[in-house]
Amino acid sequence: MRYDLPDLRLVAAIADSGSLTRAAEQVHLAPSSASHRLTQLEAALGVPLFSRHARGLTPTAACESLLRHARQVFAQLEQMHADLAPYASGLNSQVTVFANTNAINCFLPEDLGDFMRENPRVRISLEEQPSPAIIQAVAAGQVDIGVVAADGAPAGLEMLPYRRDRLVLIVPLGHPLAGRQAVAFGEVLAEPFVCLHAGSAIHTFMMNHAARLGSRLDVRIQVRSFNAVCRMVAAGVGIGMVPRSSIAVVDGLKTVEITDEWAPRDLQLCVRSSEALTPAAAALFAHLACKGCGSA
Repeated sequence: MRYDLPDLRLVAAIADSGSLTRAAEQVHLAPSSASHRLTQLEAALGVPLFSRHARGLTPTAACESLLRHARQVFAQLEQMHADLAPYASGLNSQVTVFANTNAINCFLPEDLGDFMRENPRVRISLEEQPSPAIIQAVAAGQVDIGVVAADGAPAGLEMLPYRRDRLVLIVPLGHPLAGRQAVAFGEVLAEPFVCLHAGSAIHTFMMNHAARLGSRLDVRIQVRSFNAVCRMVAAGVGIGMVPRSSIAVVDGLKTVEITDEWAPRDLQLCVRSSEALTPAAAALFAHLACKGCGSA
């Protein structure tokens, strides 16, 4: 089965425009050449990609399947171009960092900002992931540096302290829990919760711990930031679980300690081997580790 990017771009253009002639113009082909390419592609695949009718062409189910993959290919190519373009402008290197929700929202913006001002020719690719997934990615060599909430050092990885933090409950003033100094997570599972969006590391963490207790969280609303969680809780929408460092200055909130052993969420840096890091990654690792020394 042989086809190339021009074939895929032609199919996408036909699907978008519904016309072979307009699609050929978009991809800079003569209509006869476009028609020949489409015929050869359909013959190679063994299925028709479009239904022909008087008003144009309509994608078949097979074409829709091909387009899903083709658009992913286009997106990956665009990302590749975006990653390569800065090197033409003097970029020296790129460092890939995976971090959990807490680190990205509370600590990394300032710390990475300081580093990038001092190292303007280094680019950082930052992605939010749950701590277990970060550890796996670092161990597999897919990521230069991970920032995780984890106890101990997984086999084969180097760990250094980064920041100290703790998960706490926030409740509205006047809520029955506002009179408590501390509470176990299992005691509040029936309460309506304000949570971060599905897919965020802390949302996954909360849902998994509720499942381990044989229950499910009553998620009343999901928002995009810890500040929004605080404001929703203060407005009486529900209760929330957030890192202490993320609590916004919002009137009407009461903090309640969580007694579970996992509540301390001290953040750590992890790498496969500090000696094997690129110079840029080693410099960032040292910079973040130094921030950890200052927070101890």
